[in-house]
Amino acid sequence: MFEPAVIQPTPPERPWRSRWRRARANLRRSAPFVSGIVAAFLGMWLFGVIAPGPRALTPADVRTGVQDVLASITPPPAFSSVAYERARPSVVRIQTAIAATGPSPSPSHEDAIGTGVVVDERGDILTSLHVVDDAASITVTFVDGSESPAQIVARQPEKDIAVLHPLTMPPNIPPATLGDPHGARIGDEAFVVGNPFGLAGSMTSGVISGLDRSFNPPTGGKPIDGLIQIDAAVNPGNSGGPLLDRDGRVIGIVSALYNPTNQDVFIGIGFAVPIDVAGGAAGLPPY
Repeated sequence: MFEPAVIQPTPPERPWRSRWRRARANLRRSAPFVSGIVAAFLGMWLFGVIAPGPRALTPADVRTGVQDVLASITPPPAFSSVAYERARPSVVRIQTAIAATGPSPSPSHEDAIGTGVVVDERGDILTSLHVVDDAASITVTFVDGSESPAQIVARQPEKDIAVLHPLTMPPNIPPATLGDPHGARIGDEAFVVGNPFGLAGSMTSGVISGLDRSFNPPTGGKPIDGLIQIDAAVNPGNSGGPLLDRDGRVIGIVSALYNPTNQDVFIGIGFAVPIDVAGGAAGLPPY
């Protein structure tokens, strides 16, 4: 006969063990989230080490920034300034002298001052014929201050154009850049560089006032036609100088000013021979 089994009662679980099991279960469930937070902070720390943030601005940095901004809004130079700088190295001062008349020889004396412009690598200089036509001697002064005697090598009386050649040509004197006078329009910028009243290297500005004008020389002779009319100031000493466009290219040779009072001063009308016409006297190719 079997004896009934005796079932021993399960001892009650201690409370701290139950809490520990629940804590471990919660920890296992939250481990991925906690690991993500730790990884994010670790990544931020490594990024800060590898790529540190910008340094604080100093007063010197602020001053430099202000200067850069001001420099960026500085306007470009005027067209007249650019034109002058490009043409000035090729412009020359022309001084003539004639022998005094009388029963006995007399020393030569200064007769006139004009302007010319170097137009080719040989050093040929275009100018107005009336500046040098009656000269016993001609002296040209270059932009570097050097001087040289010069002689007339070609004349074009019907256009009041002469070509001079200096006996000595200084180095580094560039020929002027020649433009196309056929592209000139009334209202375009016009700049004249020359030596009015002996004031070397002067510049005046205005516009092209007319095209295909005619002018009667005050000394007589046939009218000169096909001229460019300008309102840039032209005075004694400007004759033979270059007429420039806005890019500093020579589009004409200044020939005359108009004044109905017979006073040799400017009243607002000057004339220039187109450079393609004047250049023919120097043997420049037509264009």
